[in-house]
Amino acid sequence: MSNIPEDLKFTPTHEWVRIGEDGSATIGISDHAQDALGDIVFIELPEPGIIVTAKQEVAVVESVKAASDIYSPITGEILEINEDLIDAPETVNASPYENAWFFKIRIANIVEIEDLMDFDAYSEHCSGE
Repeated sequence: MSNIPEDLKFTPTHEWVRIGEDGSATIGISDHAQDALGDIVFIELPEPGIIVTAKQEVAVVESVKAASDIYSPITGEILEINEDLIDAPETVNASPYENAWFFKIRIANIVEIEDLMDFDAYSEHCSGE
């Protein structure tokens, strides 16, 4: 079983969301996702300042196995990207929940968080794959 922090929310497509005290959200991909992808070799991130909607494709991850789209779990404005991932995409494999966040977003509709999976639901989702 993958490492799944209990304080995060998750999407069915394996993005995680950490809600910050300032009302922003930090987004990345789960340990389960990075494990399925294998060695990550390239990441394309969104431009800060753009407005995205929930379930919109916003980034791309390429591994030795495949390329995968990354979707925004929530609607809002991209505030910041993790530029370190551009030069060191393999960080996602080593630290998917801490050092390898993809982007931060200003939450436009906090109610969308309720549509995401908690620890128990995501654990069950992963065990079914």
